[in-house]
Amino acid sequence: MDIKEILRHVDHTVLKPTATKEEIRALIDEGIAYQVASVCIPPSFVKEAAAYAAGRLPICTVIGFPNGYNTTASKVSETKDAVLNGADEVDMVINLGDVKSGDFEKVLAEIKAVKEGAGGKLLKVIIECSELTEAEKIKLCEVVSASGADFIKTSTGFARGGATFSDVELMVKNVSQDVQVKAAGGIKSIADAQRFLSLGAERLGSSSVIKLAKEEGLL
Repeated sequence: MDIKEILRHVDHTVLKPTATKEEIRALIDEGIAYQVASVCIPPSFVKEAAAYAAGRLPICTVIGFPNGYNTTASKVSETKDAVLNGADEVDMVINLGDVKSGDFEKVLAEIKAVKEGAGGKLLKVIIECSELTEAEKIKLCEVVSASGADFIKTSTGFARGGATFSDVELMVKNVSQDVQVKAAGGIKSIADAQRFLSLGAERLGSSSVIKLAKEEGLL
């Protein structure tokens, strides 16, 4: 797979708490230069980033990040604020406590509320696979499929583990045709990125793919 094709699927990401304005601008510059799918950044940078990008690439941000245990009202408020500031895409973290309690109706209701708050913008739902049983992953594929969300996403990158090939295979198999899969967290090589895409992931969340491509002489 051509590196340019891989990059078209990448959400070029900086979510570390020490990120600076200069790093966000550099991320946007790289994203534009290499025609990535989006840049994914902390909510506090969205307004300035949207103005700087000026429509040259989509701006993605995170909601309820990274633990997901915010109230639904706060997640909806975060989402509306992000969209008002210029976000084109939002990646929300589900409440894992609700999952572990078996309250999937609450999880579904929350995703629907955030989807409504997003006002038609692209919604990705982070389920944090490293913290789930296989049965919980399958159930959440069903929940996300019923929610109206656009993507199901493997990981925040801040928990015990990131994306795995087996999780992407499972998610692709169990979501509806209307839901796509985003693999994120711990993509360590271009070969891994290519394999995730070949398994059916439509997006890759990564802070390192462009750097890796440069190191391998692909850019």
